[in-house]
Amino acid sequence: MTMPDEKGLSAADALELSVVIPCLNEADTLAECLEKAFAAFRREGIAGEVIVADNGSTDESVAIAERLGARVVRVEDRGYGNALMGGIEAARGRYIIMGDADASYDFAEIPKFLAKLRDGFELVQGCRLPAGGGTVEPGAMPALHLWLGNPLFSLLARWWFRAPIHDVYCGLRGFQKALFLRLHQRCTGMEFATEMIIKASLYRARIAEVPITLHRDGRKNHRPHLKTFHDGWRTLRFFLMSSPRWLFFTPGALLMLLGCVCYGLVYGGVTFRGIVFDAHTLLFGSLAVMLGYQTTLFGVYTKLFAVSERLLPPDPRLARFFNVFNLERTLMLALIVFGGGIVLLFIAAESWRARGFGAMDYRETLRLVIPGMTLSVLGFQTILSGFFITILGMRRR
Repeated sequence: MTMPDEKGLSAADALELSVVIPCLNEADTLAECLEKAFAAFRREGIAGEVIVADNGSTDESVAIAERLGARVVRVEDRGYGNALMGGIEAARGRYIIMGDADASYDFAEIPKFLAKLRDGFELVQGCRLPAGGGTVEPGAMPALHLWLGNPLFSLLARWWFRAPIHDVYCGLRGFQKALFLRLHQRCTGMEFATEMIIKASLYRARIAEVPITLHRDGRKNHRPHLKTFHDGWRTLRFFLMSSPRWLFFTPGALLMLLGCVCYGLVYGGVTFRGIVFDAHTLLFGSLAVMLGYQTTLFGVYTKLFAVSERLLPPDPRLARFFNVFNLERTLMLALIVFGGGIVLLFIAAESWRARGFGAMDYRETLRLVIPGMTLSVLGFQTILSGFFITILGMRRR
């Protein structure tokens, strides 16, 4: 889906505000939403438009939208994100306010969002939860969403991405169209809303939050489109994919640290309440080191690919990393590690040969074989990864 250039709009076409409402069979409540939006325009003297992004409605939604003066944009590709992207693409306003058509959001609150946008904020997020000053009417939100799902994901958004918000799922929000074009959003489903917050935070956009009231869903003819566990998992999955640090780097570092502790216990001769740490501990330690190292490498691959595909913004730490660890230095380090492992394995083989290839003291032999094998694997893996990372990095130039 290609995005129009704001600069291509003529002065006559340009508006201050476009309200975009995704729609799929919302005949029960669409008229109420449109009437409140247009009333806010008239009351505040806003030069704006209302766009209904219809995603294949088979009821009277389109007729209602056209009768009340909204501009209907038909979006064939199904999905909440697809509908919104289609509507935003067609929008002529400098600012966009999006909201659902189920009457749970009061479009009379549009001026609060527009005031923040006029103040220079790039994203203005609504907040329905009491933690951010919002209000949830009785029965308007399932208890599981109100007390667990939404607060938990909002906490993760603040913790992982430093997003200054308390209601990550709120669908009533405003943003500058220029910001949207800069974010290059990809999610076509319900993750669209959380993707916007995560990317805006990563791009260091100016973000504000305004408290709003969530009303009961006014639809009568069909159930809400949101599926609690399905959409909750998709949100968590997207959070993890947007944060290589928490998906790869942190677990990888912890695993390698655990492996190093195991090695320290063995070669330090540590015993604890009669427990002896020996070859079996080395095996577990080597497993942890190799899994941790591989996990970290996947983090580097993911970060590089995400930046090159504009799924994540450029990271200066990545540039500094590759300034230090270029291909030549990486290969040199990898060969040293690999060579060290081969030397240990050679010493173990020589010890076996000296014994006439007979029975060995496995307690002593494994203290050479296990670290030798581990270093050889890590070195060889680093050689291959160095070339692969270099190939991925070439796409960024």
